[in-house]
Amino acid sequence: MLIIPAENAVNWKRPPWVTLGLMLTCLLVFLFYQGGDSQKLEQAVSQYLESELQSLEAPVYEDYLQRQIRFEGAQDRVYELQQFQELRDDNEQFWLAVNLLMDREFYQYLQENQSVIWSAGDRARWNEQRTPIEDRFIQRLSSFELGLVPSELSLYTLITYQFLHGGWGHIIGNLVFLFLLGFTVEKALGPARYLVAYLLCGALSGLVFTAFSSGSPVPLVGASGSISGLMGMYVAIYGLQKIRFFYFLGVYFNYFRAPALAMLPVWLGKEIYDYWFAGATGIAYMAHAGGLIAGAGLVWMLGRSWLQVREEFFEPEAEEQDARFTNGYAQAMASLGRMEFDLARRQFEALREHYPDRPILLEHLYRLAKLRPDLPEYRDRTRELMNDAMARRQPEQMIEVWQDYLGKGECHQPLSAEDHNRVLFTSLKQQDLKAAEKAFERLRSTGEEVLTAEACRLLVEEFEKRQMAPKARHYRQLLQA
Repeated sequence: MLIIPAENAVNWKRPPWVTLGLMLTCLLVFLFYQGGDSQKLEQAVSQYLESELQSLEAPVYEDYLQRQIRFEGAQDRVYELQQFQELRDDNEQFWLAVNLLMDREFYQYLQENQSVIWSAGDRARWNEQRTPIEDRFIQRLSSFELGLVPSELSLYTLITYQFLHGGWGHIIGNLVFLFLLGFTVEKALGPARYLVAYLLCGALSGLVFTAFSSGSPVPLVGASGSISGLMGMYVAIYGLQKIRFFYFLGVYFNYFRAPALAMLPVWLGKEIYDYWFAGATGIAYMAHAGGLIAGAGLVWMLGRSWLQVREEFFEPEAEEQDARFTNGYAQAMASLGRMEFDLARRQFEALREHYPDRPILLEHLYRLAKLRPDLPEYRDRTRELMNDAMARRQPEQMIEVWQDYLGKGECHQPLSAEDHNRVLFTSLKQQDLKAAEKAFERLRSTGEEVLTAEACRLLVEEFEKRQMAPKARHYRQLLQA
């Protein structure tokens, strides 16, 4: 059974560049760096067969497997023993050699027990011929050069192993899950913090794997530990919020909704159960468990500081916002149609809190306020609409709103001198001298001498420039008065 979160869709207007970069890096490493592994392995097998080392190792290997099954209870190795015996019976020398060369625990067993297994002559021959194969070919395979080997742990391999993979099936599966989880976590954390958190989860996952495989010579490769970290971060980011999960069972698949954190113990329990009971599958279950714990733990410990989720992450996408706005706007307009003006006002105000960049909402609020010109709300909405008109470079609307207010609201709640002064400046820029003179009269009536004098000078200059001497003389006299 497979369960993965499926709450978000990719916004290709803002692509997840770091996630795509990680995917591309893994693919390029697999193609151009790991691509030489097959040739190295073929050379190793060729030299191995030429040295006839299988005649020394094959009998020991069969006995080694039987001992593990009989005395150590490794029932998962029964299939390996049967497969080895079939290869031997079918004289499949190439694949026999591959099995003997790549079973790293068996090679470690030979090194530790060679004095018991072989005579002095066979032992000398084995060391003489097997060591060069190891040094020249096996240890130069990508999984040994940059993979995470628990018995030889180094800091740099905690990072490099995350970009190596064991085959096409392995890398394709990991890249699919990296994309499905990565674009959401990258959106939540931001590119830089996401990249650091991804690599850190992979490193912590590798340390957990090493702790449970201490002394093992088998290398760990793959991004699955880091991806498990993304899963842990994903559910920790959403917390108890219900989100969608996709599940696949056999040929049946569907979606369900559940609190995000509810899935963490399910995933973690599955990995731990498989570690103890699934047998030798080649899957690093404890690396997955370590990644889950690391991802969730990082968000919980650092979620209010360095790893804080960006506020815009929880905002709906543009399409969803448009749908919500349309629905809310329709409800408010329906209230207007029923003449439920107080309800409509509250609905438009609620919409404006969420969509402050939609000028139509302010216009509706202005018209509703105009129904009661005796109240201060009408003056306040008038100022807001005048400011909005100027911000959107619509001076004609600003002047029109001002003139409308003079006829309905000025007698109840007068505008300030600054309001009239802004209209005067705007009118002069628009060469609307009639509105400018009207604004001057309103400004003059407020008693603000400094603003009135400055406005008077502007009018004198404007009328002189237009050679309208009587008008210029009139305002000069006012200025001198």
